Amino acid sequence: MSLRRKARGVALITAILITALAGSVAAGLAWDSALDMRRTTVLLYRDQAVQVALGAESWLQAILRQDLEESQVDHLGEIWASELPGLPIDGGEVFGKVEDVQGRFNINNLVDEDGAIDQPSLEQFRRLLLALDLDPRTAGIAADWVDADREAEFPDGAEDPIYTGLVPPYRTANQVLTSASELAALEGIDRATLDILLPHVVALPGRTAINVNTATGPVLQSLSEDISAADVERLIAERAEAGFTDVSNSFSSLVTPEVLNQLEESTDYFQLKVIVRIDTVRITYFSLLERGPRGDVTPILRSLGTT
Repeated sequence: MSLRRKARGVALITAILITALAGSVAAGLAWDSALDMRRTTVLLYRDQAVQVALGAESWLQAILRQDLEESQVDHLGEIWASELPGLPIDGGEVFGKVEDVQGRFNINNLVDEDGAIDQPSLEQFRRLLLALDLDPRTAGIAADWVDADREAEFPDGAEDPIYTGLVPPYRTANQVLTSASELAALEGIDRATLDILLPHVVALPGRTAINVNTATGPVLQSLSEDISAADVERLIAERAEAGFTDVSNSFSSLVTPEVLNQLEESTDYFQLKVIVRIDTVRITYFSLLERGPRGDVTPILRSLGTT
């Protein structure tokens, strides 16, 4: 009887262990299945959000083509300059805004077609940094980053000997930027400095003029050392939302003739920022668009989650 009881006890314990093991395996399979379903759902929502963002991009392309047909002047009172309010979509919403990035200082203007530093642009960048209460030495450091040679600009330059001493070490690009966010790699640039600077700078292909109808206040002040903060306030009030009626008349007493020739009232480059939310998935989509003289609008740089 004792042996039978022991055998029954062993059988019972074995049955309990098998049941527990089977339950654990079943719970694990159910958990993995739930995770796989969630991952699949998130990927589907993300792909859907990207398609919504691309749809917003196509919509903007049509708006910019129509805008050029109606007017050769770009200013902050036009329809493209209005923020896109939150629009409902299936399971979420989409909203965003468009900016005329030729209202910013083009970092690639720091060098000419041969890759040599352009001194007038370098001085303008220094004035922009001063207007933003930032270290003006950053101008020389940025110029060394994008120029073609490996010789440090005196007195504020920084080339490979500086960057190879960092941890981790790296080298200067010695070529134009594709994104202004690349300034984060510059010696002496921290997150706070970058956050202040980015709304006023851009990286565009080749040399570009500044659209004074949309330029930020610090960019306007950087045009000449003779432009004061009071002058900037007056200029912004004068242009209002419809732009300047006569750019030459408004700026001829403030800037040199060479700078005056680089001021524009129209724009070739726009940046679209779209935020799409579907369920718990949220993406931020950026698109840099170039508008040609015939109205053709082409995306030249797209990114998710960065500028």
